[in-house]
Amino acid sequence: MFPSTSLARAVVDGLLRAGVRHAVLAPGSRSAPLAYELQEADRAGRLELHVRVDERAAGFLALGLAKVARVPAAVVTTSGTAVANLHPAVLEAHHGLVPLVVLSADRPPELRGIGANQTTVQPGMFGSVVRGEVELDPDEGDPACWTVTVQDLVARAVGAATTAAAVEAPPGPVHLDLTFREPLVPDLAESQERTWPETEGSTWARDRPAPDRAAITGPQLRLPDRTIVVIGDLPEPGQARRVARWAEEQGLPVVAEPFGEQPLGATVVAHGPLLLDTGWFAAQPPEHVVVAGRVTLSRPVRRLLTADPARVTYLSAGPRWLGPSFDAGRTLDLDAVLEAPALTAGSGRRDWLRGWREAAAAVSRAVAAECAWGSGPALARVLASALPGGARLVVGSSNAVRDLDLGVDWAAARGSAEAAPVADPGHADAVRVVANRGLAGIDGIVSTAAGVALAGGGATYALVGDLTFLHDVGALLVGPLERRPDLTVVVVNDDGGGIFATLEPGEPERAADFERVFGTPTGARIEDLARAYSVGYARITSPAELVAAVERVPEGLRIIEAILGRGSHRPVRRALREAAERATAPLRPDAGSGPPAPGRPDRDYPERGMRI
Repeated sequence: MFPSTSLARAVVDGLLRAGVRHAVLAPGSRSAPLAYELQEADRAGRLELHVRVDERAAGFLALGLAKVARVPAAVVTTSGTAVANLHPAVLEAHHGLVPLVVLSADRPPELRGIGANQTTVQPGMFGSVVRGEVELDPDEGDPACWTVTVQDLVARAVGAATTAAAVEAPPGPVHLDLTFREPLVPDLAESQERTWPETEGSTWARDRPAPDRAAITGPQLRLPDRTIVVIGDLPEPGQARRVARWAEEQGLPVVAEPFGEQPLGATVVAHGPLLLDTGWFAAQPPEHVVVAGRVTLSRPVRRLLTADPARVTYLSAGPRWLGPSFDAGRTLDLDAVLEAPALTAGSGRRDWLRGWREAAAAVSRAVAAECAWGSGPALARVLASALPGGARLVVGSSNAVRDLDLGVDWAAARGSAEAAPVADPGHADAVRVVANRGLAGIDGIVSTAAGVALAGGGATYALVGDLTFLHDVGALLVGPLERRPDLTVVVVNDDGGGIFATLEPGEPERAADFERVFGTPTGARIEDLARAYSVGYARITSPAELVAAVERVPEGLRIIEAILGRGSHRPVRRALREAAERATAPLRPDAGSGPPAPGRPDRDYPERGMRI
């Protein structure tokens, strides 16, 4: 057997033994040994191989395959710039705690630095963001050693320490650089019969015991009655619902970003950012805040967390968790807190929760009355209501996720006045909302959604803006020999960078400098792009048309386009804030004693310096 074939076979064997079940291949010559072995594994039903011609799209496809299932997916490239094209997906996997295995084919080390074709220094290319990196050469070691090395590396991707002395790290990307020398194709004179691992294999994360952690006692959790819980983006799909369940047991109101299984629970207040921006909230601020997850969306929530760090408790979601983007008075282990016995809520806490619920209900009614069709929040409301039970919604950055955050009352959207009981994690009508909030870029969102769809588990939809869609339009390029994702992409087309209309550059007095360098209109015809890629397309102009399009469960790729005016974003958000203020004014403890609190600045979404 040729050395390169032997190395590739050992690597694929290690992937299978470690539980990898999806691999994405961006074809190339130097990666041919891996291509042959992965195709054999696909034919044998040991994993599923997905082939894409664009490495950046391939990287985000693998990210999506791993993101919800939390099982590592592999992505394979040839040498040179092909590897560098994976960097955006690797960065998102690092910051978003997604297990991703990068396999880069490489030229022999002796060709580096002498001008050899398609050759650069690939080890170290991803810097410090990978959990582990290994360079394998068929001239060094043996197949058994290579297989164990690969298993160890995949274990690091899922955050498992493989020795007693190892320092546990959160899930994330790992890099395996493979030196392949010619010949790069199998020896046809040899028998091609392949022996596969006897067991299906599993990831280390499933098999290992939970790490030791100090038990959380009652006094550590003794919180003031006037406490609220803030839930951001969490790495595990079910963690947000677990936190919401804990908050319900504690009798605490919850302000949650729109991620995880929706609706989250009965004490989650709808339209939290709007409620936090009212005079009602200013008149009775909380005495303490408990935060779980990365909070990245709104200025009102950010103000809450930075006003008095000593009054903030942060619940860490894993070992060496990257931490909050704000100072916290103390940090506790999330799992330990959630497993601690609940404390009995007194009358003061019940009154506190009742007040939040009344205010949230008033804001929800006001938002419903204000959200006329033709705005982003109105479209998000219709979409959230129309999604079939058990659907997954991958939401883009910028305006799309904020429209969801501002406009949707998930309990009402899913057909009940009260949220579904959080004690039922398998609630059939729940919608799982997924986003790339690690670095919150607009790149790779459609490819990520395609990966989520291909991983299975429910009808999959994406909500994105036109720039996000165009930035990743290569995700639509799926060859005729590949399994196509069942994915519906809803594109809110305002012809440019609508998010900037809500920020400082969008202020009316700066209009002369806005359109070219911030508005960035493209004039792209999305319908023509869909036709070019042989993808289904529909343009909707009313709520009824959107409902009809969404209620049809996705079969293959299709695009639903809604045209919105970019000029509506700023006034719509101002109108929602004003409606929330009017709705809560009668509920203020000082109602009737004086004028309302001064309004917040117009540019409240998002905060300067926050991820967009």
